[in-house]
Amino acid sequence: MSRKPNIIFFFSDQQRWDTVGCYGQKLDITPNLDKMAEEGVRFEYAFTCQPVCGPARSCIQTGKYATETGCFTNGIALPQDEKTIAHWFSEAGYEVGYIGKWHLASTTGKTDYTTSPIPMELRGGWKDYWLASDVLEFTSHGYDGHMFDGDMNKVEFKGYRADCMTDFALEYLRKRQSGEIGDPNKPFVLFLSYIEPHHQNDRNRYEGPEGSEEMFKDYEVPEDLKGTKGDWEENYPDYLGCCWSLDYNLGRIREELEKLNLTDSTTIFYTSDHGSHFRTRNDEYKRSCHDNAIRIPMIAYGPGFKGGKVITELVSLIDVPPTLLACAGIEPPEYMKGRTLQQLVEGNSENWPQEVFLQISESQVGRAIRTKKWKYSIRAIDKNPWKDMDSDVYVEDFLYDLEEDPYEKNNLVSEPRYAAVRKELAERLKKRMKQAGEDIPEIICSQDNPKN
Repeated sequence: MSRKPNIIFFFSDQQRWDTVGCYGQKLDITPNLDKMAEEGVRFEYAFTCQPVCGPARSCIQTGKYATETGCFTNGIALPQDEKTIAHWFSEAGYEVGYIGKWHLASTTGKTDYTTSPIPMELRGGWKDYWLASDVLEFTSHGYDGHMFDGDMNKVEFKGYRADCMTDFALEYLRKRQSGEIGDPNKPFVLFLSYIEPHHQNDRNRYEGPEGSEEMFKDYEVPEDLKGTKGDWEENYPDYLGCCWSLDYNLGRIREELEKLNLTDSTTIFYTSDHGSHFRTRNDEYKRSCHDNAIRIPMIAYGPGFKGGKVITELVSLIDVPPTLLACAGIEPPEYMKGRTLQQLVEGNSENWPQEVFLQISESQVGRAIRTKKWKYSIRAIDKNPWKDMDSDVYVEDFLYDLEEDPYEKNNLVSEPRYAAVRKELAERLKKRMKQAGEDIPEIICSQDNPKN
């Protein structure tokens, strides 16, 4: 290849891994994504590093944990002095474009861009093409809405939101290739931040394309949801409809790349910010250590990501920023906390972490690790999860044996016979917290917790 590859980052919102066929979904929801996995690379065990929208996005943009940037809850703007992946790409000669949900411009009680245009200095370096809303669910519904362009003009759309977002993306690709916008001789990065399948906040439900309820009524209930209350029964068909729409639009983008003769020079990376437990673990959809909130799809295709490979090591969203930079031949900075996934694709799993690390906010001040066998989670019982980033004291909260209990129905945290397991996991968790720039805390054993 004579020049660096183009990169399209296809980012969904609140999408469980098991909505995708190649991860086990029985209905024909994701034929295009399944095909991309057959041709590219699928990461079997991929997880978020922060199961809530804004914090996860801060991690993707910077390669740092949310406590390092201070964006540990929604409603905290990304600091203007943070160097993002957009800045790194621009320095390397890329044109950078962003379409969709941003969620990193507003700070609750100080500045509010949730329904207004975002000024250039709060766009995280995405300077060459911009069409976005800070909180897209506040400026649109499943059908119809608006975003704002780079000149801060309101741009309305009519139709199903994911389709319209893709229309804008296709227009960008065509105009860029023709030289109408940008420089077609330069490589580009296009960050496509969809909101589907996230619930529509003001209507308190998921909004799939019309006909979703009938089309996907014969779904197989995920094992983690069986026997639970939550709101999955009234929402799951529409949730699957949202995922089907994303897949349909991924197919449109891949088809357009083929028409524009860009397939061989473009890497597409597909993943999500977190999953959804459908109010079965707390009173919302995420903000939990459980796999239905943290496990996500992650599939890549393009230069460096071909061959139908399946990677079974545990990987995290925190690994995505250095991976994207490596796609462009950019040496990731040492401050980025993740590792390049190319290492695993090339068959080198030496020294790869044997656990993923999570920070949890808003529902709790929590920390967790997940290994292939264990899930171990702690929380600070005397901290405000909307105001406090961390704590010097935590108590044990959850322990699951994922080999025996993959759907996390049986919490073992108070079982005396697992004391040695908890002790070992607590030490591993402390090491990961230290690597994330946190102070090493005291972790109180579950049996010693007076509030347990």
